[in-house]
Amino acid sequence: MTDRSEVDESGGDPRKEFGNALRDARELYPERKLTQTDLARRARTSKSAISRMERGVPPIPGGLPELFDQIFETDGLFKRLYDEVAAHSFPARYRRRMALERKAVAISEWSPTVVPGLLQTGGYARALLRAGDPRASEDEISASVGKRLARQDLLRGAAPPDVRVVLCESVLRRRVGSPEVMRDQLAALLSLGAQPTTRLYVLPLDAEPHPLIEWPVTLLTTPNHVTVVCVETYRTTDIIEKPEDVRRAARAYDDLTGEALSARDSADLLRERMEAL
Repeated sequence: MTDRSEVDESGGDPRKEFGNALRDARELYPERKLTQTDLARRARTSKSAISRMERGVPPIPGGLPELFDQIFETDGLFKRLYDEVAAHSFPARYRRRMALERKAVAISEWSPTVVPGLLQTGGYARALLRAGDPRASEDEISASVGKRLARQDLLRGAAPPDVRVVLCESVLRRRVGSPEVMRDQLAALLSLGAQPTTRLYVLPLDAEPHPLIEWPVTLLTTPNHVTVVCVETYRTTDIIEKPEDVRRAARAYDDLTGEALSARDSADLLRERMEAL
């Protein structure tokens, strides 16, 4: 079973906790109390941004928590608090999955329908979110896009997880948004696939049926080498932890990868689809 201490389920307000910790660290700075202006100068941001964060007003720029940890020598405190803020920005049904994702050392994704949220561009995400909620305001859609893009911070960190992604060929052929939006998304996938910690594969349309064919599936491996399986259905995420079921899913994913095109051939197909748009 996964160590549930890895995920905060206390129900507190993580933005307020982050703001209180930031104010305390600033006012108790060893050399002398730092003003908001002093801290803004050291963190290369604005006094108003420091004030907003201390009051618990979003957003918290992604690069600042680790910088605060350096300034105050707090051994990852602000990064951990930031992770909790990010988790609570999602609906409750997704929070545990997101918390596990941010701590994962390995992520294996399968999607039969669309580009996984972790790899989406802003334009692609906006088109999907708008289609999913036609009555949402532009501000609501923009906020949701921002949350989705913030997930990609873990791919740009100093120690990104190992990522494997298998996409059904239909994902490349299904146009989401304008041709420009789709080209940008395919270009982003090509760029991600070229990263040393990421491998991207495409499963051809004529591949044989397989156990994972119906739903998007993600295998997340935690730092203590425990793997869980996340299965997404309509507006919910199920987390499977029973070892036997996890092993079965892992075998099915490995078989799926074996049936997919090679990373090189998958990249060639991505380029072909970009040219066709």
